[in-house]
Amino acid sequence: MEVALWVVLILMLGGALVFWRWGSRSRRATELADARAEAQRWYERLGGQLMNLHGDAPAVRQALADAGERYNAAGSQLEQARTPHQFALARETALEGLAYIRAARTAMGIDPGPDLPPLAAARGAGMLTKEREVNVQGQTYRAGPQPGNQTPYYYPGGNWQGRPVPAGWYSTPWWKTALGTGAGVLGGILIADALFSPAFADPGYGYEAGYQEGFNDGFGDGQDQGQDYGDQGQDFGDQGQDFGGQGDYAAGDFGGGDFGGGDFGGGDFGGGDW
Repeated sequence: MEVALWVVLILMLGGALVFWRWGSRSRRATELADARAEAQRWYERLGGQLMNLHGDAPAVRQALADAGERYNAAGSQLEQARTPHQFALARETALEGLAYIRAARTAMGIDPGPDLPPLAAARGAGMLTKEREVNVQGQTYRAGPQPGNQTPYYYPGGNWQGRPVPAGWYSTPWWKTALGTGAGVLGGILIADALFSPAFADPGYGYEAGYQEGFNDGFGDGQDQGQDYGDQGQDFGDQGQDFGGQGDYAAGDFGGGDFGGGDFGGGDFGGGDW
């Protein structure tokens, strides 16, 4: 009787293991099929848009050319994809192409169409809201929220060399020429610094109000904290006088000058677009 119970228990465990493996394989197959279908859907939508759009303006031609590059890249990724992650990469490439399609339609003066799912690469990069012009090594670079003859290159937003590059229109695709090494990278860094780094909360820089509000709130918090430290410093100063008139703990050491809004202000944490 005991042997029979053990046999039944082993058979039940074996059946459960087989069922679990079958279920796991079924789930993986379903995830793979879903990922393939999702990537294929956006890829086909991109191809249909490319066939139906034409334009002669420089900004339109360039945006359509970039969309075509993404279409070819997404097609190659789909052919080689074997995992859900690889299909997700193909989907992202197709979405980038559709972002360029929207840019082309904007440059043509027509409805850009429905919004797209957010690009993973553009998360946190924001977008340009004002025109910007800088001079780097004798060459002028322009950027702005709208296409034009002087800004025909669209960028959907992303991160380059650890720097957020906001979505917008640029006078030259410096992020492409800076993808190499040596002088190309250095030139790209200089351009990025000139366009985006020097003017925190400068209205001409292209920040929306959200950044300025975040900067002001953080600075105010820093001032309050500096005042708290100043009061503590005064208390220490009084104690120092009691212990021999030494001014080591005076408010000048612990006051707002060292611990005030300048060091602890929250300007770096302001949110919003560029």
